[in-house]
Amino acid sequence: MSDTLRGDCANCFGLCCVALPFAKSADFAVNKAPGEPCRNLRDDFRCGIHTKLRSSGFPGCTVFDCFGAGQKVSQVTFGGVSWRAAPETAGLMFDVFLVMRGLHEMLHQLGQALALPAARPLHDELRRAAARVEALTGGSAEELEKTGMAAVRSEVHPLLARASTLARAAVSGGTRNHRNADLIGARLRGAKLRGAELRGALLIAADLSGADLTLADLIGADLRDADLSGADLTDALFVTQPQLNAARGDGSTRLPAGVERPAHWTR
Repeated sequence: MSDTLRGDCANCFGLCCVALPFAKSADFAVNKAPGEPCRNLRDDFRCGIHTKLRSSGFPGCTVFDCFGAGQKVSQVTFGGVSWRAAPETAGLMFDVFLVMRGLHEMLHQLGQALALPAARPLHDELRRAAARVEALTGGSAEELEKTGMAAVRSEVHPLLARASTLARAAVSGGTRNHRNADLIGARLRGAKLRGAELRGALLIAADLSGADLTLADLIGADLRDADLSGADLTDALFVTQPQLNAARGDGSTRLPAGVERPAHWTR
């Protein structure tokens, strides 16, 4: 992943800790409304419990990734002037952060598609789409707020789907289609899901231990608390770090390039 698409909390005004809401649950110890600073946010925009988020009841924070949107909005769009220094900009800044995160996530996905040798016939289209999205990220705060994200996604997502189809065509015997499927808690231990389409699938708490997920398309799949112990995700498509951070795995889980084994996974 490009460094510009990696979160840099040291250069962000704690935007994810303010702009986003969360509800008291297994992921968060308290309720928080959008635009309300988290009680753990310090004056220097750092998290006061960053090293003990999981043990303090905030594991949901550990799986979030802004794809570099936080520092882009803080230092570029708003020129390094925080919402605390200029309270009148707070609402706009938080709205722009949400738009920027969506754009940066699409840039990350387009980069993943460009890394697929099988998608070479689409590389020119992918590069043009990435250039258009990149141009949007450089707009003013007011322009970004008015960005029609549905229109941008309607251009980018079909292109990503075509790239996925080309990559998964190498799988012999056809592939399974579980797009947007409800597989919450599903028992898929050792399942043969090579090249499967799992775009948008709900795999919350699913048992995928030992499953073959090579070349599976996991864009938008919800892997919260899914068991990936011993699973093979070699060359799995569009896997993101937040997805893995939300799942469970171990030292034998095989991962695609570009992501890291989460620190909380068993060894």
